[in-house]
Amino acid sequence: MLRIPRGAARSWSLLSCLQQQRGIHERNKKAMEFVAKGWSALQEVDRVIDHTEPNDPRLFPLLRAAKDNFELALEVDNMNTHARYWLGRMHFKYHVPGACMLVGAALLVEAANMGNADAQYEFGCRLRVDNDYVQSDQQAFYYIEKAVDQLHPGALYLLGAVYLTGDCVKRDVASAMWCFHRASEKGHAGAAIAYGSLLLKGHEVPDVITRFNSSRSPSTGGAKRKGMKSQQTDAVEMAKEQFQMAAEAGCDLGLHWLKRLADSGDPQVSK
Repeated sequence: MLRIPRGAARSWSLLSCLQQQRGIHERNKKAMEFVAKGWSALQEVDRVIDHTEPNDPRLFPLLRAAKDNFELALEVDNMNTHARYWLGRMHFKYHVPGACMLVGAALLVEAANMGNADAQYEFGCRLRVDNDYVQSDQQAFYYIEKAVDQLHPGALYLLGAVYLTGDCVKRDVASAMWCFHRASEKGHAGAAIAYGSLLLKGHEVPDVITRFNSSRSPSTGGAKRKGMKSQQTDAVEMAKEQFQMAAEAGCDLGLHWLKRLADSGDPQVSK
């Protein structure tokens, strides 16, 4: 009986493992190429859809190209959550030939359960809006909180709004400000407006935000006195930064708040 040396067997096992990983990498790369093509086609649809009817036949070639590319991505890599998410979203948002909301929901659920933050947020929002069942709110927040765990800006903003209004949970302004702050860091214009307006209303920045940003210990007398003296000014400056970020992102409300601050010398301008 032919015996394979132990060293040769180990080398063969390592080579086989490397080849398998290379194959997975190649499939992932090819799938993402298809996803990118599909996403580009949808971007073109979004660019012109406001100037035409949603079911305009001239959009069908672009929609078909997007759908085909997402489906090809799943054929290459069935575990690609991005393709699942975008394909599911197409069934809801666009007049794709053969669109089916049940298929779209199934794709979103699969992508959400596989850990895609965009799908978790999208499906959670749809459960809140489109579902009249008793448990829909609980199911919705399950997925939204999963997206928040991944710092999804839209989910952070939504959870912040829930904490701020006390809708379904106990009102907690500090938690709302944390959510708005993190969403703002991710570029969410609405969260920046909300965070800035809360600062102008006199709400203090939560400790969880300032803890790692403070250059001096708050227990130091000098720092404490300085903080008390400049707290109001700092709040206005921080609010301005938030409104500026929102304005640069194309939010008209950001420009409105900046103008309002410029026209008023009262730090409590929002009151």
